[in-house]
Amino acid sequence: MIYTFANQKGGVGKTTTAINVAAFLAAREKKVLLVDVDPQANASSSLGVARDAALYSIYHALIDQTPLDQIVMLTKRLHLDLAPASAALAGAEVELVAAENREYLLKQILAPIAPRYDYVIIDSPPSLGLLTLNALVAADAVIIPIQCEYLALEGLSQLLHTVELVQQSLNPQLRIGGMVMTMYDSRTHLALQVIEEVAKHFPALIFRSIIPRSVRIAEAPSYGEPLVSFDPKSRGAQAYEALTVELLERELQIQNS
Repeated sequence: MIYTFANQKGGVGKTTTAINVAAFLAAREKKVLLVDVDPQANASSSLGVARDAALYSIYHALIDQTPLDQIVMLTKRLHLDLAPASAALAGAEVELVAAENREYLLKQILAPIAPRYDYVIIDSPPSLGLLTLNALVAADAVIIPIQCEYLALEGLSQLLHTVELVQQSLNPQLRIGGMVMTMYDSRTHLALQVIEEVAKHFPALIFRSIIPRSVRIAEAPSYGEPLVSFDPKSRGAQAYEALTVELLERELQIQNS
C-alpha cells in the first residue's frame, strides 16, 4: 500500500502524522519506506537526518534518475527506511516542468522498490505543485490531515478538487483513505465545531482517532525521534497508535468488501 499524506495548507501536522504513522506501522513489524518529497525535509530531520546530510536525496532520483536503491537509508527504527529530501528539491518544481511524463516520475521511481515493503508513506509539500501531483499519482490512497481550526476547512475543497482531477486523468485507482483531525484543543469550542463540520460532510472519511495539541508531539522532531520511541506513553503517541490501528482496520474492510 502506498499512502500519500497531503494538504496544501502548511502547519496542519501533515509531516508529524506521516512519520508517526510510519513509525507505528514499523513497530508492528511492517516493513515501511518513508519517502520525503517536501523541500523543507522535515520528515527527514524528524527521523534524525539533517537536510543536507545525505549524499543522495529524492531530488537525484527525480532529476538525475539515480536509482532509489542508492538513496534509501536505514533509520534508527527497525523496519523503517527513509528516502530523504534535500533543499535542492525546491528547484525540482521548475526543472520538472520540461520533463517527459513529469506527473509519473515518482511512480516510476518507486515501481522497482515498492514491492519490498508492506507500506510506502509519502510526505508531500504543503502546496499543490508538481511534487504533490507526483505524490498523488504514485499513491493508492491519500490521507488528509486537517487542523482543528476554521481556516483549515477553507483549503479542503481545493485539495479535494485536485484529488478529483488526478482520479479522472492521471490515477483512476486513487482513493481518499481518510481525514485526520490534528492539533485538537479540548479547551476551545471552535475545535469541536470544526470536527463536527468535517464529520457532517465526510462521515465515511473522518478518522475516529483525533490527534491532540501536545508539547510532546512538538518536541519529538527536535530529538530526531518519532513518538513511539520518544515518549510512547504520551497522549500524542497513544492517539497516533490508535490512528494506525484504525487505518489498518479500514484497509482490512476494503480488502474484504
